[in-house]
Amino acid sequence: MRGSNFSYLMKQGVVSVWRNRMMSFASFCIIMVSLLLISLSLLVAADINIVIESAEEKNEVLVYVSDADQARLDSVESAIKTQSYVGEVVFYSKEEAWEDQKAKMEEYSELFDALTENPMPDTFRVTLSDISKMDEARAAFEAIEGVESVSAPYDFASVLVSLRTTLAIIGGAVLIALIVVCIVIVYNSTRTSVFVRRKEIGIMKSVGATNFFIKFPFFIEGMFIGIISGAVAWLLTKLAYESLVSFFAGDLTIWEVLGLVNVIQFDDIMWIALGFNCLAGAFLGAFGTILSMGKHLKV
Repeated sequence: MRGSNFSYLMKQGVVSVWRNRMMSFASFCIIMVSLLLISLSLLVAADINIVIESAEEKNEVLVYVSDADQARLDSVESAIKTQSYVGEVVFYSKEEAWEDQKAKMEEYSELFDALTENPMPDTFRVTLSDISKMDEARAAFEAIEGVESVSAPYDFASVLVSLRTTLAIIGGAVLIALIVVCIVIVYNSTRTSVFVRRKEIGIMKSVGATNFFIKFPFFIEGMFIGIISGAVAWLLTKLAYESLVSFFAGDLTIWEVLGLVNVIQFDDIMWIALGFNCLAGAFLGAFGTILSMGKHLKV
């Protein structure tokens, strides 16, 4: 294709957006709203995932070892670290536990002084890299020679795993639904545009215009609408997300309780978000156009 023809087709595609402004506006609104919801959903899901990961990092499995010498403690620690799902292992000696307990219960200092032996066990605080392995970890740790007992928050772990799975399913379903809606709207918009301009297309065909020459402006039209929709959706996402973050940041108590200390800052990802929205908008607009043209444009 010659450069002049390509420029002409590009121009025709952009100009047709204004010529068919009612249908273009409808496509713009649907794609823009869909991308806005998708962007906000992805950001909120990422923040929720940060909260869950933060909770997982604080979710320790306690492995108790009683009456063990240093060799036994070293053996138990080595056995714990051999498990692939084990993240960090911190040793908490019975002497440290005893002093901490005395500090917490100063009113019973005389009772503590009367005891001749330290009843506290040596403890390994184990953080799991995969919280779904909680039950497997408990069984593996209990089987280690020298381990007296294992304490793990199974119910809390199950809630976190279920929450993550549920959010993934809901998020995926919403994302698919929004994409389908976008493509259907663009599909119908393009089909209507083709029907309205059927006489113009017939004349172009009669003077020797190829199918590509006729279809390409529609493709540019859909992609152009998608890019503009993505840019506007990006701007609205920025305003909405930053307002939401500012709302929580205004009350540090809520901020800390919810674990939203390390939430994503939009400025850190603004150019990535802009590129994602524009590319996604261009894809939705162009794909909807191609789908419609392949079935409904008979030239």
